[in-house]
This record gives sequence, structure tokens and C-alpha cells, in this order.
Amino acid sequence: MTVIASGSSTLTPEGYQRTPTRPMEELRREAGRWWAGERRLADPPSAEDLAWLRELTGLRVRWPYNEGRQEAMALLAALAGAGVPLTAEAVPPWAERADPVLADLLRSWPEGGPDGAGDPSAPPKGADARRSVTDLRREEHSVRLRRHAWRSHTADAPVTVVLASRRPHHVPEALAQIARQRHVEVQVVLALHGFTADLVRPAVRAFPLPITVIEADAATVFGEVLAQAAARADAGLIAKWDDDDWYGPEHLADLLMARLYSGADVVGTAAEFFYLEPLDVTIRRTDYKSEVWSDHVAGGTILLGRDTLAEAGGFQPLPKGVDSALLKTIHGAGGRIYRTHGLGYMLRRSSAAEHTWQLPLAHFLRVATNQWRGFRPSRIMEAE
Repeated sequence: MTVIASGSSTLTPEGYQRTPTRPMEELRREAGRWWAGERRLADPPSAEDLAWLRELTGLRVRWPYNEGRQEAMALLAALAGAGVPLTAEAVPPWAERADPVLADLLRSWPEGGPDGAGDPSAPPKGADARRSVTDLRREEHSVRLRRHAWRSHTADAPVTVVLASRRPHHVPEALAQIARQRHVEVQVVLALHGFTADLVRPAVRAFPLPITVIEADAATVFGEVLAQAAARADAGLIAKWDDDDWYGPEHLADLLMARLYSGADVVGTAAEFFYLEPLDVTIRRTDYKSEVWSDHVAGGTILLGRDTLAEAGGFQPLPKGVDSALLKTIHGAGGRIYRTHGLGYMLRRSSAAEHTWQLPLAHFLRVATNQWRGFRPSRIMEAE
């Protein structure tokens, strides 16, 4: 794909608007200039242009006939990298040859089209809920576009995943999800908290990537277990992973991408999707914005430099609230925390006693924008 001018704040998804306030507009070239509806775009698009474009449902591409083909591909790359949803009913052969992946993405707006009702297999009740699902499909489309736009800028960086577990029955699935991560070099430090390696030996042996296993007795506080695991990390970047949650196959790659375009000290996602296991219900909450600077990200998605962790004093020896304490320390010292999209992460909620974050299931039902029966992650999760 055409190269994005990396480092330009106007070409990133920062400020992505989850719910658009304007309809689709046509992107076209007239008299050597590019227009979105009645707005003439700067070359390259300015911050003011992109703030306006993010209010749109998306842009429908009208392709130039002869002149401006190269400029068209460059502009589409920039807009995709900025998170602007793009679509085209047809793609000319020259554009298909220039970027076949982009061509497929432009034709792949979800069923129902840009103004459709979203997922017909799970029609939610109420106009607001339908609008939310339509917005979700739009955001999924945007994520796929920005991944493609930024992929050439993100090398397969090495990351140490720190996975601490008190529950041996969750370890095999957690390792399987780590093993399927794409566009990243992964090593794992698995910290067994209160049980021995014998209980997970088959899963560890089957794991195809570098892995270090340490054991800590049940009396060791959770924060100390995390600190011991982080001390064994070899990579310059450390990602925290919760044993009972679900992660999409490009979860780590999306964090690396967000770290690249934001320049943040810490990146993570919003806690957006929850599976309430005792009720067999999936809920989605949308009160936490994504693609924003913040003082908080979901603890199971924290990615930061090993040096940043050391400067913050590492994981504190606390029985709970370890993630919050780390983020508070970093933010209080002037560290920058960026929250990217939460579509590739789903939290599991069982009984409150099984989690360090102890909230009743009724709380999640109260804050839900959407509810579905069964396990219903975002399509970005690529769940089977």
C-alpha cells in the first residue's frame, strides 16, 4: 500500500468517532483537487479536514478516470490510516493491481451497507441498540482499513507476554490464544500462582513459541508474582495477559500499531465486551471512548516498555489493584497512556469471588449498551 507519512498526527486514528453525526459523502477529484461532499480537502488532509471527516458515516469513493490515480491511492492510504471508513461498490483494474488488499476492503462494507441495521443474526431491541450495532460494524471495517494502512510501518517486534495464573484449567486456552498472535514475535513468561508445572505440562510442551515457566506459592501476593515474571522478560516490550479472557489474533499487533502512531509510554484497550458466564450473556459497554489519551486502560491489555515498567517501580506487591496502581504511578509521573480500540478483547466475568476486580454481574447489565444471548464477540476477534 502507499506509504503513510508516519509521525504526522493528522494521519492516525486518534479522535475516531464511534457514532457518526453525518451521512455518507462522496470522495471525488475535480479540477485537480479532492473533495468530500462539498468540502475541499487540503493536500494532504489537514487536522481540520480529518476532524470533519470523522463525523461522517464514511466516504464512498468515485475513482478518477485518468489523471490523479497515484494521488488517489496515496489519499486512500492516508484516510485509511486515519480511521476514516471507506467503501466503493466497484474498484477499477488499475486500483486493483496497485493494492488488491485495499480493493477487497473497499468492497467489504458489512451486510446492510453503511446505513444498514448491522448483524441480522442477533437483532437487538430498540433503535438505539440497532444504531450501536451498525456503529460496531462500521468500526470493525475501520480497524481493518487502518491495520492495512499501517502494516508496512510495523515490523514484527519482540514482545514478552507476562501471564500469571491461579487456575491451571485456564492455562491451555490462554497459551493457545497467545500462539495464534500475528505480526509479532512472542515469548511468554508463565507464572504459576499456587500450583506446580506438572498440572500444565502438556500445554507448555505443545506451545510452539519460547516460554519460561516459574512457580510461586499461594501465599505470595499477586503483584509480587507479576514482578517476578516481568523480571524474566527478555524483550524490550512487556504485555500483560489475563488467563481467563479472550484475545483476537491481532491483539498484540494492534497494540504495537497504536504505540507506533501515538508514541505513548503505555498502550491498552478499553474494556468493552464482557461475557457473563453464569448468565450465558454477552454485553457491550460503550461509555469508554477509544483512540484517546487517558489515565486508564484495561489491565489485561497493558503494553509498555520494560524500561518504563522499571522507572515506575515495577508491579507493586499488592494482592489486588496491581494494574491500577501501575497506571496511576506512570500517569502521575507524566507518562502518556493511550487507549486504542477494544474490539479484539473480551473479558470473562464469573462469580465476583474469582476476580480481583470484584463487581457483581448486575453491574455489567446496568452499564450495557447491548446484550446478546451466548458468546458474541466482535468480528475482529475471529472467534470460531
